Amino acid sequence: MLEKPAKIVYLGIGSNLGNRYNNIEKAKICLSKKNIKIVQSSNYYETLSWPNPNDPKFYNIVLKAKTSLKALELLSICKQIEKSLGRKKTKRNAPRICDIDILDFDKRSNFKGINLPHPRLHKRNFVLFPLFEIDKNWVHPVSKHHIKSLLFSLSNRDISSIKQI
Repeated sequence: MLEKPAKIVYLGIGSNLGNRYNNIEKAKICLSKKNIKIVQSSNYYETLSWPNPNDPKFYNIVLKAKTSLKALELLSICKQIEKSLGRKKTKRNAPRICDIDILDFDKRSNFKGINLPHPRLHKRNFVLFPLFEIDKNWVHPVSKHHIKSLLFSLSNRDISSIKQI
């Protein structure tokens, strides 16, 4: 039987409840145990919560990983990990222990049952800065915009409100 070829994926992980650093580190361990090989991890970045900046600040990272999983299988595992770490179903954008987003799956789009690449990644400082850190040549699979042009399109507020920790 032939082994499925590994695909390169980029995952965003964030946390703004509890021990944010530990929550993200636990998520990385869980991913590694599920046939998702972490190739590279960005530094940690701290940002204000969105849409309510009064909520606790987020820690965010981006991972570059290899997996032979299909996109929907990877999504399912990400949701299982979030739940196992204590994420509860709450209103959209509410504070959370762990959030794992598939940002880019093998530089492809048009998946059945999943909207990839992540539809708002090009507007999010907490995705673009760590993504640029680990892949300075990344190109958006749909818009074909280079990561540098996406960073330059951020507002001054988005640029000044993120800090590497």
